[in-house]
This record gives sequence, C-alpha cells and structure tokens, in this order.
Amino acid sequence: MILPPQRDPRLITIRRGGTLTDEDHRLIAQWAIDCSDHVLPLFQSVSQDTRPRQALDAGRAWIRGEMRMMDARQAAFASNAAARDVTGSAKYAALSAGQAAAVPHVAAHDLGAAAYAIKAARASAPASDAAASARAERDWQRARLPDAIRNLVLDDQRARSALCWNMFDDPEV
Repeated sequence: MILPPQRDPRLITIRRGGTLTDEDHRLIAQWAIDCSDHVLPLFQSVSQDTRPRQALDAGRAWIRGEMRMMDARQAAFASNAAARDVTGSAKYAALSAGQAAAVPHVAAHDLGAAAYAIKAARASAPASDAAASARAERDWQRARLPDAIRNLVLDDQRARSALCWNMFDDPEV
C-alpha cells in the first residue's frame, strides 16, 4: 500500500479540497509516466502484451485532455493485470505503468510509479549491482523532476518512502 491513511493536501486537487492545481497534477502525471516509460522495455523484452504501453498512452491522453480520468484508471487496472503474467523486473515495470496511469485519479500514485520503476531496475541487475542500479534509477528520476513540482515530490518521497519499500532512501535502496 503506497497511499497513507492521511493524504497530503498538496497532492489532492483543489476541486477535491486540496491545493494541487490542474497544471501541477499534469506535471506529476507526466513525471510518473516518464519514470515508467524508462523501465517499460524490461516488460516488453519478455511479453508482447500491450496493456502497460496502453496505460502510459492513456495517461498521456489524459494530460492532453483527450481522455477521461476514469478511462485512464481502467487502463491502470489492465496494466496491473498484465503484471500477473510475468515475474521479476517485467512485473515491476508493468506495475509501474499501472501506477502511472492511476495518477489522473489520485496524484499520489506517482510515487508508486517511481518506486516500482526503481524495483524493476534493481531486479534487472545482477545481485552485486542491484543497489547501484536502484540508486541510478532513482537519481535518473529525480533529475527529470520539473522545478514546479520538485520540492513537493521530494518531500513526499521522504514522507512515504517507508510505504514505498524504502526505494527513495540512502545509502542502500
């Protein structure tokens, strides 16, 4: 479970009583998609299933205003279902795509997308390189955070890392 019982109002949209603007919500969704897209080849190398790619495409369509939030959410469920058919890094990559596609519904799923992408990178590496691979993926993600949401996401990572398998902590991830 990556969502805390008490959610940060900064990650709840204004129309739902929080402070997250639509613009920042779209930035968070795009960042989550970028995190997932970075590891999606780990899934695609073992499966022809298109549901994780379709989930990321659904998230992009939502960002452009071409898809309803509930349709993107349905694509997230489909990507999670695709994860059941694979193991290891491929499974984590599909789960990452599912989390990314769920960001239009709940912005806080962004950390699920990022954490599963880190788990995918770690699982794809030999055991001796797993921690370094995870750190490299986390650092790659952080380098791509837009300035407008950087502090919010980094604060959220510190607050919820324990819920996300400590994927955002140092020195060992």
